[in-house]
Amino acid sequence: MIQAAISGFVSGGAYATLGLSIVLVYRMMGVLNFAQAAIGAFGAYVAFVLFEGGMPYTLAVPLGIAAAAAIGALLGLVMSTWFSEAGAEVCSTVSVAALITLLAAGFRIFGDSPRSVPDFFSGASFMLFGVVITATGAVAIGGAVILAFAIGLLLRRTRIGILLRALSERPTTAELLGIRARRLTLIVWAFAGAVSALAILIIAPTRTSAFLGLSMLIVPALAAALIGLLRSLEAAVLGGLGMGMLEGVATSIPDLAPYRQVLPFLVIATMLLWTERAEVWDARR
Repeated sequence: MIQAAISGFVSGGAYATLGLSIVLVYRMMGVLNFAQAAIGAFGAYVAFVLFEGGMPYTLAVPLGIAAAAAIGALLGLVMSTWFSEAGAEVCSTVSVAALITLLAAGFRIFGDSPRSVPDFFSGASFMLFGVVITATGAVAIGGAVILAFAIGLLLRRTRIGILLRALSERPTTAELLGIRARRLTLIVWAFAGAVSALAILIIAPTRTSAFLGLSMLIVPALAAALIGLLRSLEAAVLGGLGMGMLEGVATSIPDLAPYRQVLPFLVIATMLLWTERAEVWDARR
């Protein structure tokens, strides 16, 4: 059972990283981006296609990440140009439209056949307290933790972090004070896109790398982000790792294995009900 839970850390690290990108965009821009995983999947597929065309994977990966950053920046440009004054519901609806657009474009350009995905750490593992931990899992966990720490440090300790916090809390006032809101917005969206591609590239070797399947990783990523109520970077990391462990345990139990993909929906439903509990209790009183 413990080994099965540990085996889920690769997926958990990817869920945590995707969850971080969702939380970052929501905190800074006020948008719940349902297209986040699709952006990462598109960038990852660019890397896969270049690799299949003969390019070394070490060169294809940065180009794929750059492609995802460009798509993220483009979506950020659309949001800041036409929907800067819109509410969260409208912006989230636009992100759903972006998801559908990316899925259609991805099927058109790449198809939905699984791609050949190399694994940098194939077969590498080590023992810790009698439990086998793969190198990919260790990198996924370490990367998510380091990324959360680095983002938190940037937001709290640097000038650009202060500007981003000002922009997220008082966007109109920030613009009147001369903060270059458009540039900061594009940086956040591009960074979130690049992080999403990195997460997809980490998890792709461990499962069937079909474009739709990778894009639908938005569901466990949203579950991870909701555990932190879309505000806490640290909770998003813990939520992602927890989701991976639950998935690993469910896979090892024959009766639960066919239903393991339902777990993120249960977590999402539970968190939504929990956040609404105060209103329900007040209504009952």
